[in-house]
Amino acid sequence: TLKLSQTSPDVPNTEGGAHPPKDLPNAHSQQQVTPRPKPMTHQLSSPDFHGEEKEQVTSIGQIKPELYRPKGDQGEGKQGDNCGKISFLLRYAFNTEQLVVKILKALDLPAKDANGFSDPYVKIYLLPDRKKKFQTKVHRKTLNPVFNETFQFGVPLSELHSRKLHFSVYDFDRFSRHDLIGQVVVDNLLDFSEGSGDKPVWRDIVEGTAEKADLGELNFSLCYLPTAGRLTATIIKATNLKAMDLTGFSDPYVKASLICDGRRLKKRKTSIKKNTLNPTYNEALVFDIPNENIESVSIFIAVMDYDCIGHNEVIGMCRVGSEAEGPGREHWTAMLANPRKPIEHWHQLVEEKAIVPTLIKTVITISPAPDVSFSPLICE
Repeated sequence: TLKLSQTSPDVPNTEGGAHPPKDLPNAHSQQQVTPRPKPMTHQLSSPDFHGEEKEQVTSIGQIKPELYRPKGDQGEGKQGDNCGKISFLLRYAFNTEQLVVKILKALDLPAKDANGFSDPYVKIYLLPDRKKKFQTKVHRKTLNPVFNETFQFGVPLSELHSRKLHFSVYDFDRFSRHDLIGQVVVDNLLDFSEGSGDKPVWRDIVEGTAEKADLGELNFSLCYLPTAGRLTATIIKATNLKAMDLTGFSDPYVKASLICDGRRLKKRKTSIKKNTLNPTYNEALVFDIPNENIESVSIFIAVMDYDCIGHNEVIGMCRVGSEAEGPGREHWTAMLANPRKPIEHWHQLVEEKAIVPTLIKTVITISPAPDVSFSPLICE
């Protein structure tokens, strides 16, 4: 009988002993008579590459993907997790009382785009505080992004046991709401304070439900002078704005529109702040509104992302006026109750469709005839 080569350990043993020599082809002819395996369309790192049929159909030279996976890329999480894994470093700086978090990379993320990839980035919070957050840059067309970005949270050591680190992995989308890929929550942070923080921590990314759109907040004050018929909206600052650019930042500016009966009568804009999600403005936007018309108008305030190539996008909006709802109405009422005094409020930004469903975005052009008089508000 012909002794088989040791380079083909996957050739199964035949039942009932060896066949006669005439039925056993030599090593060269074995490659010709063996059925040609089907071409593989799976990536080598695909956890779905397993199955009883694939294990039975083998041949000389067939690649076994599990033998070619880098050992360093195999996390501690369960293999085959559809949402992938994330790796990070944690350490606590006792001298400055800061929790230092370095996001290293993510593996095997699900594809959210039609091209078979995603544009992932990571948001990180130190719960229960969701006011302060950090965000990585966006990595284009990849399911295995490498971030290598470091962030620091100021937290006393006495509070560390009650805090939790929250990672949210998103797929960036320029023209719609970003898709939530999954989440990771890390507790027992006090245990990490004793280490040097040089050993990577691996966690499975758990699929999460869609979060409420986090568009950020805007801080501004309103001041009305009844005798002069002048309203001043001072745009102070904004925080935690939605990232609209691939850099993980936006180029925000604020646009305020004077609305009456669904028509825009006047608009004012601030300057543009480049590459930031927490811009500071301290700019006054002034509108002339007669005292008899103050109850019939509203101010729509939109935070916009400037784009030098395409059209500018709305990040989020809020509304103040007698017909507004919630904080917008309360702010307006407090302004009227305290004339000549600036009243400052924070406003949560919402999507455009949620706040101006019936607003007619048209520019009104008036050509007055000699014998026609117009109210001061319309003449603005």
